[in-house]
Parts: sequence; C-alpha cells; structure tokens
Amino acid sequence: MNFTKKISFFLIIVSFTISGKLFAQGKNTLKDVFKNDFLIGAAINEWQIMGRDTIGDKIVETQFNSISPENVLKWGPVNPEPGKYNFGPADRYVEFGEKYNMFIIGHNLVWHSQTPRWVFQDDKGKPADRETLLKRMHDHISTVVGRYKGKIKGWDVVNEALNEDGTLRKSPWLKIIGDDYIEKAFEFAHEADPDAELYYNDYSLENKPKRDGAIKLIKELQQKGIHITGIGDQMHIQMDWPSLGQVDSMLNDFGKLGVKVMITELDISVLPNPGNNYGADVSQNYELQKKLNPYKDGLPDSVSQALADRYASIFKVLEKHSDIISRVTFWGVRNGDSWLNNWPVRGRTNYPLLFDRSGKPNAAFYEVIKTVKSN
Repeated sequence: MNFTKKISFFLIIVSFTISGKLFAQGKNTLKDVFKNDFLIGAAINEWQIMGRDTIGDKIVETQFNSISPENVLKWGPVNPEPGKYNFGPADRYVEFGEKYNMFIIGHNLVWHSQTPRWVFQDDKGKPADRETLLKRMHDHISTVVGRYKGKIKGWDVVNEALNEDGTLRKSPWLKIIGDDYIEKAFEFAHEADPDAELYYNDYSLENKPKRDGAIKLIKELQQKGIHITGIGDQMHIQMDWPSLGQVDSMLNDFGKLGVKVMITELDISVLPNPGNNYGADVSQNYELQKKLNPYKDGLPDSVSQALADRYASIFKVLEKHSDIISRVTFWGVRNGDSWLNNWPVRGRTNYPLLFDRSGKPNAAFYEVIKTVKSN
C-alpha cells in the first residue's frame, strides 16, 4: 500500500470511529434513556429538512423521537401571499419525520410575528375587518392542518398570546377579531383534524404573573368546551434564570390543569443578558458589543461545566414531573444552528445546546444522560 492509500485508509478509520462515538451510542441516546419518561425532540431547520446538513440529520435520526419545524410551517414561509402556499419544505419536513417514525409537531398556526402584513389588511392597506380576518384564519388553518391530517400529530395552535403580566397581547389578531380569536383558532384546528393534539405555546411561563394568565386562558377554553390538549412552555432560559423553584412551581401548577405539559423550545444561553432580557420576544434587538460576546473563540472549560451542571439541574426537575410532561424539545440540533447566535444580539457565538458545532456531544449532553432515574 503506497503512502497516499495509507493516509486515505487512516482517515476512513478515523471517520468511522468518530461516527461511532457520535451516533452509535446505543442505549445512551437521548431517546432511549428517556423512553420511559417523555418524548425527546429537536427543532430542525430547512438545511436539515432538505438533507443538506448530513451531520445534523444523523444526530436527529439517532438521538430524537420527535421533531418540530423551526420555520417552514410558520404563516410567512408557508402562505406568503393570498391564495399562494409553499408546501415544498413542509412536505419534506413531514416526510423526514415519517421516515424515522417520529412524533411530528406543527409550529405554528396563529402568531403575531412572522405573519405577512396582507393577512391583517384589506385591499387598500387598511386594517381588515373581523369577518375577513376570521375567514383568512379559517382558510389558512383548514388548508395547512388539513394537508397534514393524520401525519402531524400535534399543533402549536396559538403562539405567544400573553404579555408578561398575563394579560392578552394587543396583537393584530386581538385588535381586529377580539378576545375570542384564540378559541376560534382552536375550533378551526380541531375541525381540520379532530385527532390532532392542540397546544397553547408561550415563553416565560416560569414567571408567576404570566403563568397565571396562561392558566386562566386554558381554564376559560376548557369551560367553553374548546378542544385543547396541552400547554407548552418554551423554556428559553439563562444560567441564572429561572430558579429551579420557579420551574418546579410552574410544573406543579400546570399539572392541575388536566392537559399535557410540554417543554417545547429548550435552550440555555451562556452569554451576558443585555437589558435584563428574560424570555423570547423576537422584537428585541441590541447592538453587538465585545462585552456581550465573550466566547467567540471557544467556550472555556469552566463555563462548559457550569452549563452542564445547569442542564443537569433543570432535567432533574423535569424528571421529577415526568408523570405530567409528555415531551421535551430542544430548539435546534447543534450550537451553530441556534437562533441565540443572532438574538437578541446579532452576530454572537452562543453554546446553548447539547451538541457542539461539529456535531460532537458536549459536557451538558453527558450530564443530562446521567439524570435519568433507574427504571
């Protein structure tokens, strides 16, 4: 064997060994270790959906048994113009989930963000009236949910409808339709697929005022006989917020509602928090400063271990409530995928997930694995 062939053979062996360590972990995959507790999911982006990120795809295939779409099923991407639907990426997303026998989530149907302006306007650019907007909501939900009836098993029907004090956000949906826009969205979704699970999804529900607003909303829907299956807490969190007590209290309160409870968009930012910005309000935007991006050249071992400890502490609380939690979904696959690299400060380098930019499990991955109780 000549020198070139020896090098090629060596690289193949190294590649195979690395692949084995990353992907052939057997019973140590997330979906296996949590199989008696809850589904483990990941939000996947269009590169992964379209098969352009083979490393990310392999992680999803091996580690997770549920998927959420990061963007392809939001109103803007799927229904950008009146009567025009772009189902190509969404179809591929569903095909991906079916191929690997995953619990497929639809995200999302009604949201104040990433919804085109035309949805809320008449033909003169002025605010649409109630009946027009209700019809557009009905037609959109009927078309999108109906297309994936029996395939997408659960939908985030209404997303982020509450202010931090628990009152209803004054979104265009609320201003034009009124308080009942939420129940109408759930009615339309249930009509389109009576067997699908239907969720309310929001962030910062660890904070009691907003949590109380969510509980009030769920109870009102239940009292009206509206079909609602579950509540999702996004859990976009920090190293110092929320406290474990807040998470425990939230899960205790949600456990009394008689609906499924999900952690729908989990990640943990290790970066400085500008403006005490707790939550996930996508409208927040701060200027990039050196002090806000301290780890652009790599995460120090001490911070990596602190993140691992934080993840372990959070998962111990989730394990405690595994009787009511049906799913825990990470918002992204690898650190390089995370929206937190560009929010609320564009251009930062964050490390909020369990797999590094190359696809290697990090310290947090192994600490999360360790939290699983003996079964």
